[in-house]
Amino acid sequence: MQPSAGSDLPHTRTRPAHWIVTGAALAAVVAAGALVTPADATAPPPGAPAAATRGAPDARAAHYPLRCAGAPVDVLEHATADLDGDGRPETVAEVRCHTAFGTPPSGLYVLSPGTSPGAPPRVTATLVDPARKLSVKGLKAEGRIVSATLLGYSSDAVPRCCPDLARDYTWRWHDGRFTAAGAPRAGSV
Repeated sequence: MQPSAGSDLPHTRTRPAHWIVTGAALAAVVAAGALVTPADATAPPPGAPAAATRGAPDARAAHYPLRCAGAPVDVLEHATADLDGDGRPETVAEVRCHTAFGTPPSGLYVLSPGTSPGAPPRVTATLVDPARKLSVKGLKAEGRIVSATLLGYSSDAVPRCCPDLARDYTWRWHDGRFTAAGAPRAGSV
């Protein structure tokens, strides 16, 4: 085997000048990327709410139609959008009674601002009644549509920790009310 002649060529040895040129080129690319931004790119001040949530009802301040036998109400998830197209955001909240064990059923409620300044948000629609004994997963609100996956149980023998049925649902604001549509799925609620 013959030794490689490449190691003796001048362009195969790195010198400090090569590293300085490479570093300068990399710094120029990073600086150019930092200076070039879209004209409409702005960041809100730190701690400021996003535009979609500004003025939206606070899910934790509302009073929900749940019977919790003295236990507090847990707000598990919430999403905000202008669901009815009136220019003011509504909040959709998944709530259930607090418990140290098990999985109590969830309720899914639409909240609007209180009737007067400083008043708590009011429940204006019930999308999922806790009496249906369902849980909610993947809550989203966008435009006039609310979507979530409802989880349920095929029988009373199924442990409440482990739902064995699921179905994707959407609720659409139409003609002054929400209409529900469930995606067809075998083994669904």
